[in-house]
Amino acid sequence: QVQVVESGGGLAQPGGSLRLSCVASGIIFTNYGMNWYRQPPGKQREWVGRIDTTGYRADYDESVKGRFTIRRDNAKKTWYLQMNSLKPEGTAVYYCRARHPGLGDVGSWGQGTQVTVSG
Repeated sequence: QVQVVESGGGLAQPGGSLRLSCVASGIIFTNYGMNWYRQPPGKQREWVGRIDTTGYRADYDESVKGRFTIRRDNAKKTWYLQMNSLKPEGTAVYYCRARHPGLGDVGSWGQGTQVTVSG
C-alpha cells in the first residue's frame, strides 16, 4: 500500500523560505516521480509541480516557477519542495503524491503539511 508523509511546513514571512519533505512507502522509490499539490484555505486543491523518475526533469505551475524547486534524494527515498520568495498567497496545505509514469498518481492523499506565509 502506497503511503506518503509530508513534513516541513510552518510559518514564514513574505520573502522567506521553507523546505518541505515527502517520504513515500510501499513503492520502489526510483520507479516513481511525484507531484506536489496545495490547497489554499477555502479553495480547491491545485497542482504545484512535479519531478520525474530520474530527477533531471521538473515542471512547475507558472505561479511558482522560478521560486520553487523540486528535487529527489534516492538514498533517503525522499522528495523535497524548496520554496523561496514566499508570498502570502502561498498559504495552503501542501500535499505530495507518488506518480508512476504509466499509472499517474498512486495511493491515497496524505495529511499534508500546513504552510502559512504571513508577517
